[in-house]
Amino acid sequence: MTKIIFPGILFFLLSLSPLFPGGGGQKTIKIGFNIPLTGDSPKFGESVRLASELVRKSVNDAGGLEIKGKKYILDFIYADNELKTESAVRIAYRFIEGDQVLAMVGPVGSGRAIPAGEIHNENRTPMITPTASNPAVTMNRPYVFRACILDPVQAQAAVKFAGNYFSGISKAAVLYNHEEEYSRQLAEFFRKNWEESHGPASVLSYESFGQKDMDFSAQLQRIAGSGAELLYLPVYYNHAALIVTQAGKLGWGQRPILGSDSWSSSDLLPLSQGSVIGCYFTTNFAAAGGLDNTLAFIDAYKAAYGHTPDEVSALSYDSVQLILQAIQRAGITGKIVKDREALKNALAGTRDFEGVTGRMNFDMTNGNPRKYIVIVRVSPSGEFEYVTSL
Repeated sequence: MTKIIFPGILFFLLSLSPLFPGGGGQKTIKIGFNIPLTGDSPKFGESVRLASELVRKSVNDAGGLEIKGKKYILDFIYADNELKTESAVRIAYRFIEGDQVLAMVGPVGSGRAIPAGEIHNENRTPMITPTASNPAVTMNRPYVFRACILDPVQAQAAVKFAGNYFSGISKAAVLYNHEEEYSRQLAEFFRKNWEESHGPASVLSYESFGQKDMDFSAQLQRIAGSGAELLYLPVYYNHAALIVTQAGKLGWGQRPILGSDSWSSSDLLPLSQGSVIGCYFTTNFAAAGGLDNTLAFIDAYKAAYGHTPDEVSALSYDSVQLILQAIQRAGITGKIVKDREALKNALAGTRDFEGVTGRMNFDMTNGNPRKYIVIVRVSPSGEFEYVTSL
């Protein structure tokens, strides 16, 4: 006979459920990862997984995570959301109710993190997104956190940097993905800040495209002929590579191009066939010139995988470490609901966390970190070289 568990009974069972025992009777800590491993931007999911596996292997090879004198094996569960909202929502429910994770890392984009965050908050299960930067992800959601800078702050920093670095420029153009929440909102924040700094109607061209578009010639021709002196592209790396390449062929010339943190992928340079060299973007992490624990992370990542980590890897590494350190402070009782609550409180109380993307303190009300924004330039060798911090 098939047994039916009603939602109220399911919640009761979850509230009593202990951590699952691992091999040899050793207890485990389950953390879920809601990430894109296929779809339009699989590189982001791969970066999350590789950085997280670096942590998991290091901890488990040492016998597990030590919590108040006991050691627990880390069990990381990776689920592919295909960069689709409905998949991210389905995974969130599965992690909370089925896999009974203590916490979740991801999703990496605001379009997925906003609905997934609502589910996690309603079910009182901590979630930390490495890269979703829309304010709505964490707003009024005490169980949802992020490791990255916010879009309004990023847009403001981009405008400030352009004003300081490109003297005499006052007219801008924007090209964004109208089907992607992250891109749409960041474009709006940039336009607002630019026009506050340079006057009304100083954004001369404001163009958009769809998720599956690959030909941007019509938009770029209008932009090139608008009189704009700077092009802002708050788009994912795969679109950025195509747009910059096409812009060079359609009359944009040597005028500066400024991007956002979603450019930060090792696939950016090869996909653009070198066209992005000399472009700038706002980000959380610059691998070139890293010091101390950042350098140690870069060296370990290179040794494990043979290439330099990108921003998504660095933010994912920090996200996992934030959770693990908070678990160590909160302790483990084996009661999933109680432990989720304790972990949430410990994350909210994080102070002076020394991450590979910089020092972080969490905003007690919104789960947002206070940290510096980094500006990088794509060097002739393809490195994301540090320019300045804001």
